[in-house]
Amino acid sequence: MSAWLGVVSRSHVERGVGLGIAQVNHGKMSGLTRMSGGDWIAYYSPRTDYPDGDPLKQFTAIGTIIDDDIYQADDGDFHPFRRRVDYLTLKRAVPLAEVTDRLDLTSGPNWGYQLRRGLIPLSDADFEVIRAAATD
Repeated sequence: MSAWLGVVSRSHVERGVGLGIAQVNHGKMSGLTRMSGGDWIAYYSPRTDYPDGDPLKQFTAIGTIIDDDIYQADDGDFHPFRRRVDYLTLKRAVPLAEVTDRLDLTSGPNWGYQLRRGLIPLSDADFEVIRAAATD
């Protein structure tokens, strides 16, 4: 299994879930090329909105990348790259503070710096902690 953590505001995650798509790093293609059909993606939302929303710090969506296709959308003057995703229905968003002590992701000093990349690999163990907390 391969899993990824996308770092995206909650409002953008909600839009993506509604459209059934994954989009990371402001629509750039590079991160999406690292994923494969069947991979999982979990979204962490540091804020409610980008760039100046209220602090949130929650895992807000989980889904499976449907296939290996990457496409470019036409959203007016914005042409982001996207992938199709089958999202799970979550019982709730999971506060980071609730699972921090069980994640490899947060075990090192200054672990938050890696989130600035916008998309990072997520260990299978960490993915299961997040998935279980959001769906059980």
